Amino acid sequence: MRWLINFFRIIWRIWFVIVAGLPIIVFAPAIYLAIVLDKPKLLTWLRYFWGSWVLFWMGFRVKVENQSDIKSGQPYIIIGNHTSVIDIMVLLKIFYRPFVFVGKKELSKIPVFGYLYKKANILVDRKSPKSRKEVFDQVVDFIKKGNSIAVYPEGGVPNDPKILLAPFKNGAFRMAIEHKLPIVPMVYFDNKWRFPYDIFKGGPGKLRVKILPVIQTDKLTLKDVNELKDFCYNMIYNELMNDQISKDFKNK
Repeated sequence: MRWLINFFRIIWRIWFVIVAGLPIIVFAPAIYLAIVLDKPKLLTWLRYFWGSWVLFWMGFRVKVENQSDIKSGQPYIIIGNHTSVIDIMVLLKIFYRPFVFVGKKELSKIPVFGYLYKKANILVDRKSPKSRKEVFDQVVDFIKKGNSIAVYPEGGVPNDPKILLAPFKNGAFRMAIEHKLPIVPMVYFDNKWRFPYDIFKGGPGKLRVKILPVIQTDKLTLKDVNELKDFCYNMIYNELMNDQISKDFKNK
């Protein structure tokens, strides 16, 4: 019976590639024009549609608990625990505003998707200090256009699936303080075990997200980076530790 479950999970993963890739191919011209002609509303809708499409056809339903007061027209630094590739689709669905990801340079190598992703977001080579510095310069341009910036401060998905939250890096918090941008912390409770990188695990179901209260940074200086980082880390970590499903998954 185990082999049959694994077989269906492999089919489900192949289905993911199809449902994620098909809209990108079909809407590639519209996405490209939205980027080149600088049409943020159109690009936001196309990304929202893509994220919602993938989640629906993969059998996921998103449940959001929103404790924040997010204002229209205000750019933010969006942070969250990075648990799965499905994190991207969830954020595109629940944060219906212009924003860009700060993501890994390796994503640009994916055919079609990589080209469009590179054009619409900020890519960083985490091994290169020069590349990390260039990110700060690009952020300024996007913020001036009213975009929020989405960063996963862990720097990637932890290799050990039992790690609820890896240590945060400084980048997102330096950006928030330097540009006086409020931070929106988000917690993904179920993405890690609903759609892990292990293709023989996971399955359709509910994806719970909690948007925590906005953190203001206008009175902070760069001396406060570590304190701000630790504060945000503890907020997200405590939410995960207080969630029974997350704890059960960690202890498997």
